[in-house]
Amino acid sequence: MKKLIALLILLSAFCVVTSAQTKIINTNEAPAAIGPYSQAVEANGFVFLSGQIAIDPATSKLVENDIEKQTRQIFANIRAVLKSAGTDLHKVVKCTVFLIDLNDFAKMNKIYEEEFAGHKPARSTAQIARLPKDALIEIECVAVK
Repeated sequence: MKKLIALLILLSAFCVVTSAQTKIINTNEAPAAIGPYSQAVEANGFVFLSGQIAIDPATSKLVENDIEKQTRQIFANIRAVLKSAGTDLHKVVKCTVFLIDLNDFAKMNKIYEEEFAGHKPARSTAQIARLPKDALIEIECVAVK
């Protein structure tokens, strides 16, 4: 019984330490999450951003059905969330880009390169069937503090 109590105390302490090492990041400068998730979570020196689609935070509506405009809005949203977390685009270490049409890759890639201005985080890009609100693109990132 003493071993069981000791184990429970140890597990409880681990849970407290684990939860203390994470911080939920939310800002009004980026669109609110459209589901049961956070805009970002900080954990152990990393900031994990949820995927961003091109919602304008001022209107809560998806911007025009244009890959370039949507990509630019996504980067504005990403910058806002990163700023709220105390970091920026130059500290992004990994991105995942989801496109509904890989024919948009070159246009997206041009803006992506401009936004990162010489910084080249690791990246994966995939074509998928559909995105929330019928967006053309979604980007998620991981940054360091």
